[in-house]
Amino acid sequence: MTKAIRIHETGGPEVLRWEDIDVGEPGKGQVRLRQTVCGLNYIDVYGRTGLYPVGDLPAIPGMEAIGIVEALGEGVTTVSMGDRVAYAMQFGAYAEARLIDAGQLIRVPDAISDETAAAMMLKGLTAHYLLFRTYPVKSGDSILVYAAAGGVGLILCQWAQLLGATVIGCVGSEEKAALAKANGCDHTILYRQEDIAERVRELTDGVGVAATYDSIGKATFEASLNSLRPFGVLATYGTASGPIEPFSPSILAPKGSLYVTRPTLASHVATRDQLEEGANRLIDVVENNRVKIHVNQTFPLAHCAEAHRALEARKTTGSTVLII
Repeated sequence: MTKAIRIHETGGPEVLRWEDIDVGEPGKGQVRLRQTVCGLNYIDVYGRTGLYPVGDLPAIPGMEAIGIVEALGEGVTTVSMGDRVAYAMQFGAYAEARLIDAGQLIRVPDAISDETAAAMMLKGLTAHYLLFRTYPVKSGDSILVYAAAGGVGLILCQWAQLLGATVIGCVGSEEKAALAKANGCDHTILYRQEDIAERVRELTDGVGVAATYDSIGKATFEASLNSLRPFGVLATYGTASGPIEPFSPSILAPKGSLYVTRPTLASHVATRDQLEEGANRLIDVVENNRVKIHVNQTFPLAHCAEAHRALEARKTTGSTVLII
């Protein structure tokens, strides 16, 4: 037997329970992974509360982790016993051990620690698809990044700066503004004190930004649209403030023939080639210290309810990991 966090019903952090589970042996194409560190992501909250479906209950939340391969199923050739591997977007991560499709695993170089690996996969692959696929950022572009001091935000800002973009980060405090500026933000906007769209226009000489990367959702939708230049792209990739309400596409025309998309990482790692392309780019910039992964909070996996409370209260910066 081994331990895992399970939910028997959706709700607040109190529904997260530390329980015994039976992992079993890997089937065809699977491995059994002895995990060491799990990542914490806002998508975990969406699953816990029922905003995103999690399938039959009880269920094990969590979407990313790192561990050691300890058993191989039939036909597995892509990884070997003892390999140190990580993954993202695979529900069921909050566990000491698990079964997982070998095709979802990425080998982790020795230069990258377990905590860094657990913190970087989902968030880093998210930053990758936003910057390289959703709106391919070019040198000279101006972009707006919400939650710029958060896990995805800090990676996104650093990587965008590497690509030659001017990065405007939206944050909730002076402390978070300082952190964002130290990690790729050229300018910051304190959303509680400033009009976001108005400030963006000031910073871009009235033009607006090429892309807005918005993980907040309902509360920032209008400001995000109003911050864009003509033909700009709004990538609304999270709903921390709630889902965006239905709107008429006709509002996009007078604002400059804008584009709105609701991307998800699941689409961008749906094939092995897509996964490897993103993971290889991510590992390269992290291993070579061009993008730093800030693990600013750690919690024992058994106490992950505390981590969920801190995340939802916006008390965290950078990445948070759950130690097993």
